[in-house]
Amino acid sequence: MHNLVVILMILVCFNFIIKQTWHKWWSVLAQAAVAGIFTGVIWPFAVRQSRSQIEVWLSDPQLMLDTAVVVSIEVILQLAFCLLSAHLMTSGRLKRSTVFGYRVLRWFPGVLIFAVLFSLTVFMIFSFPGVPFPAVSWGTGAAVSVIIAAGAWGFKKLFPDKETRLELFFLSNVITAIVSVIATVNGQTAVAGVESVDYTALAGVLALVAIFALLGWKTGAGGRPFRKIMKIKIKDN
Repeated sequence: MHNLVVILMILVCFNFIIKQTWHKWWSVLAQAAVAGIFTGVIWPFAVRQSRSQIEVWLSDPQLMLDTAVVVSIEVILQLAFCLLSAHLMTSGRLKRSTVFGYRVLRWFPGVLIFAVLFSLTVFMIFSFPGVPFPAVSWGTGAAVSVIIAAGAWGFKKLFPDKETRLELFFLSNVITAIVSVIATVNGQTAVAGVESVDYTALAGVLALVAIFALLGWKTGAGGRPFRKIMKIKIKDN
């Protein structure tokens, strides 16, 4: 359970840094500074927490289900940004409402990153006993600012093609949604398990998986769904 939450936090940070590649350098520096300042000033609230309290939160099913709702909303907004970005790349004239929606979603950094930064501050404070809390918090904030700015620059240099970054951002958010569901269910099941296996139903499911996998491989052209769709639209225009 704890490992899944850590993976979810890493994915949230990964998505946040990739999202910065759609901004100009001054915007990236501004958002990195905001994240660093937030990490620095949050220490009075972080010192009131404890590792046992965090474990209690992680074991609370209702709290984790509420967290799943927040994660789902953020993932939906980020996926909407991906779809609007693809539409913007392939279309000519666009409605003002579409452009406005794209700009709003592009400037939406997400709210989960602040929860991750708070958790990081709590972890760092407990990892350095005897060190003044403000020093640990502000040091962590400075490191966060540098990592965000350097990470955005590195991703832009590593993946200069905007289409590739868009595909990576889309797939990363899909994985985030899947991990959030697994992490927040916390062992609960909707139905009771059965001892017998319905082999007919199992064969049907496997057949559907094989059929759609074959269709995806044929239409994906080597695993590049966004680029394939864009080429088709460009030819049609």
